Amino acid sequence: MFIFGRKKLYCLSLLISLLAHGGRSQQISIKSEEKGIGIYADHQLLIFYQTVKEPVPRGVDSIFSKSGFLHPVNTLSGQTLTRIQPEDHYHHYGIWGPWTKTSIEDRNVDFWNIGDGTGRVEFDSLISCEVKEEFAEITVLQKHWDVQNNQVAMREVLTIRVWKPSSNHYLLEYTSRVTALVKIKLEDYRYGGGLGFRGRADWHSENSKISTSEGLDRAEADGSLAEWLLLQGPTRSIHEYGGLLIMSHPENWSHPEPVRVWPKDSEGGKGNVFINFSPTRNEAKTLEPGNEYTLRYGLVIFDGDLSEDESAWEFEKYRIKR
Repeated sequence: MFIFGRKKLYCLSLLISLLAHGGRSQQISIKSEEKGIGIYADHQLLIFYQTVKEPVPRGVDSIFSKSGFLHPVNTLSGQTLTRIQPEDHYHHYGIWGPWTKTSIEDRNVDFWNIGDGTGRVEFDSLISCEVKEEFAEITVLQKHWDVQNNQVAMREVLTIRVWKPSSNHYLLEYTSRVTALVKIKLEDYRYGGGLGFRGRADWHSENSKISTSEGLDRAEADGSLAEWLLLQGPTRSIHEYGGLLIMSHPENWSHPEPVRVWPKDSEGGKGNVFINFSPTRNEAKTLEPGNEYTLRYGLVIFDGDLSEDESAWEFEKYRIKR
């Protein structure tokens, strides 16, 4: 069990203080829990950041156990959009952002495919948590391990900010600040870094819809450049539909950003949903020791549906405000 110590007490005191001022709907709050940290609107869990390693299913190699990811990510009605440890990819964890093909001293280190045993990313410590009138925010330290050399290759300060819900949606901001501790080359590859999302198990190519800022659908989106990508599909809520809009921040080093979108016949024809914003898909990048590199993403989580015009408007608000 992870123990937050003084940080835990601080987060709990924020919650108690905030609830004491209650009386308004959609009050935002933070709770420290056994497996990690949750951000809530009233009593509804919106997002959960996991600080302990998730056990693997029986019969699966324990190397696939992992911490440092977002799951569940829920709509305001409580519909979970993320999925972890699917049978086809046990290393998929909700929303997460490790690098795949990297080179350290001419060695290949894969922080994504943890089953290879060359690299992995784990939660290290809680840096801060903060609740204000309009948002709740947690900041954590994640370590990118070069397993072969038993060394930390990158330190990542990850900030998760959830804005107070409005109507049927809310904004989640995901900011990754990585500092290389050794010289690392991030190879050009269709997977890796940025932000990865594995969608709920009942979404497939026939019942979900993908569209991008460039007007491309699922059949055309893979490998394209996008400022934003919209994904939506059926849910079991009274709204019957829901989804998320993923937006690349204009200051990211590769914006508009290359995307990896699984094709309709992915995983033996099941058509499950996987999306990756991968800034090094088309061009490698070398991280120099001691330098900090930042990637930011905004995610609009919603019940009901969202049009492409509304998506463009949400991106414009994100671009101007942030």
